[in-house]
Amino acid sequence: MQAVGLTAAFSRALADENISCNVMAGYFHDHIFVDERDADKALTVLKKLSA
Repeated sequence: MQAVGLTAAFSRALADENISCNVMAGYFHDHIFVDERDADKALTVLKKLSA
């Protein structure tokens, strides 16, 4: 399984930037919820993580 540890990776990246998140795991995909005030910063962090 290639996605093992993915939740840990993005939650750590967000936590390192002091952004809290809630994850809802689905069968085919997950949802990451962050405070609306942190949305732009969270997207920047996640884009860097995906690079």
